Amino acid sequence: MSKKKKEKKPNPKKERYAKFKKEKPTVIDVSFPDLTSEEMKLKQEDELKIGRFLRFNRNPIPKEVKERRMKSKRDKVGK
Repeated sequence: MSKKKKEKKPNPKKERYAKFKKEKPTVIDVSFPDLTSEEMKLKQEDELKIGRFLRFNRNPIPKEVKERRMKSKRDKVGK
């Protein structure tokens, strides 16, 4: 009782729109140009500046939130 394999019917919609599909390359070659030592130095300095900015330049907490936290801390310590 083996199952016979049936040939699949081609999908007419797929055939009709196959002409619009383009083949996409599977491997994309991304190569960056070689930087000179001066350009490398500038790039490194820029990355350091961005890193410092992201690390230390945080938005200050709104005053109301700060006051509410301090108040809740005072309440906890007193009990």
